[in-house]
Amino acid sequence: MTHVGGSVVQVVTDEQIDSLVREAKETDVVTALPSRMRDKGAHREAQAEVTGENGSRFRVIARQSRLNPFDFSAILGAIPTGQTRVVRLRRYNGRSHEHTNKLEGTRLSGYHIHLATERYQKAGLEADGYAEAASGYTDLRTALECLARDCHFRPSDGSQLGLPLE
Repeated sequence: MTHVGGSVVQVVTDEQIDSLVREAKETDVVTALPSRMRDKGAHREAQAEVTGENGSRFRVIARQSRLNPFDFSAILGAIPTGQTRVVRLRRYNGRSHEHTNKLEGTRLSGYHIHLATERYQKAGLEADGYAEAASGYTDLRTALECLARDCHFRPSDGSQLGLPLE
């Protein structure tokens, strides 16, 4: 257990994070999110709930600024059993801002992917407070494609979401 944002939360271990990311998720909802986006203040957003092959619950979120096309996030979150909070496992961000990894003191500019870690949670920080530079996407659509590939999404009909899945 640790404190995040004034609340006591159960820490998700690195092994659990890895297992959740690797769990197969059969859905085409990821690539459909941009067409379902609705205005929500200064940005547009769409969300979808997904169940993995092991019964884990996930939420996929696509968010983009209405003013800056490089201010976007493609997010995979997990909803731990018996809880309602979403733990962000991966967050593919645009190049609209710099990010500083607080524990390491390293600064990133440009596209970057946030990765949930046990270490950041134990330090009382957001689970996905750590980020690494990214080069595999240039906009929200391609960020969602990377999320789908990296986080083991596959369409229920066996096709490949138009992606070269590895």
